[in-house]
Amino acid sequence: MDYKIHSGCDRGLSCKGCGRQDKQLNTYDWLADVPGNAESTDLVEVQFKNTRKGYYHNVNGLDLHKGDIVAVEANPGHDIGVVTLTGQLVKLQIKKANLKGPDEIRRVYRLAKPVDMEKYEEAKAREHKTMIESRQIAKGLGLQMKIGDVEFQGDGNKAIFYYIADERVDFRQLIKDLAAAFHVRIEMKQIGARQEAGRIGGTGPCGRELCCATWMKNFSSVSTNAARFQDISLNPQKLAGMCAKLKCCLNYEVDGYIEASKKLPSKEIQLQTMDNEYYLFKTDILAGLCTYSTDKNLAANLETITAERARAIIEMNKKGEKPLSLLEDNKARSIEGSKDLLAGGDISRFDKAKKKKNKNNRNKNKGSKNGQQPTENNNVQPVESTPQQGQPNNNHQGQSNNNQQGQPNNNQQGQPNSNQYRNNRRNNKRNNNHNPEVKNDKQQ
Repeated sequence: MDYKIHSGCDRGLSCKGCGRQDKQLNTYDWLADVPGNAESTDLVEVQFKNTRKGYYHNVNGLDLHKGDIVAVEANPGHDIGVVTLTGQLVKLQIKKANLKGPDEIRRVYRLAKPVDMEKYEEAKAREHKTMIESRQIAKGLGLQMKIGDVEFQGDGNKAIFYYIADERVDFRQLIKDLAAAFHVRIEMKQIGARQEAGRIGGTGPCGRELCCATWMKNFSSVSTNAARFQDISLNPQKLAGMCAKLKCCLNYEVDGYIEASKKLPSKEIQLQTMDNEYYLFKTDILAGLCTYSTDKNLAANLETITAERARAIIEMNKKGEKPLSLLEDNKARSIEGSKDLLAGGDISRFDKAKKKKNKNNRNKNKGSKNGQQPTENNNVQPVESTPQQGQPNNNHQGQSNNNQQGQPNNNQQGQPNSNQYRNNRRNNKRNNNHNPEVKNDKQQ
């Protein structure tokens, strides 16, 4: 049997339904390849700068497709936009947009001409400079507002100023100053922090493009209760999005977590068994697992059971019964003894091995410092003698005792040389220690 590998539009995707990737709030038209879809209605969706969209009637019966640049009706003059959707899905988009009445739906004039595009490019080139100057004018008037963006109409006769303000702002004098400075009709639109993030765009911490810049148009309020229901740590840095507000995605799965949490036992209920009392320590909401501890505030003797097992034990406690343990098979929990982590290990394995020093070399070095010739231990002959009264220990052959009778003392005032005497005695002890025969004789 031969298998055919499908790719691209063969998998059921229509290339006509895909919009340009540089446009925000893009909608996939999954009805684009359906015969008669475009002719079913004359409504079209046109997108302007960033996330601003409008809906228009194709009264002239133009053959419009996704991506066409058109000139549409505006007040005053005309505006230039891009067709982003046609057919039956436009009606659904109008319902989502919550348009007040049919008067807000205007007409499509024509496909954009080269003259229209030249005026459009000239108007767009003025936007950034106008925004900087308008911020300086607002600052000079002492207004507590931030002008985030400026959008010129396609014909250059009107400019929309988007601003952010925490409180109500009286910008009547600002409108007069802006009209005198730029010689266009002024329109002020207040937006929130989420709308500003959608207009600017960006990438979220999830690695995807921002929802407010791709598909989300209506913003619902987000509270910290959504994070509590999902058992998420209340860390402001992790819960805040690019707009410095709570992430909109916290509301995506909160309903599922609320339904799953209803199946879990209450945290206030204690489980009583024959061996101990258990307190609810933590829960895995989606998996339906409960972890109990014998201490109310600390993690001690943790046991993880299912929510069904926990409810069964609660019913038994209500009847005055106590199971042997929290386990499913009702067996007593085995108490494990303490384990010795160092069992079978050498406790000195981390100690550094001491290097054995050569005592012979040390003797040679000390002998050379004292001006004496070093003697080899192998050539030393043991001498047996008993120490007499008033005389030091016997010396080796070839070494004289400075304290013997009848021999003159080289030191002045008849005193023995203490340094030489001390060195001779030290050498005698070292040589005797290295010769086992001398040790045996002394022991005998």
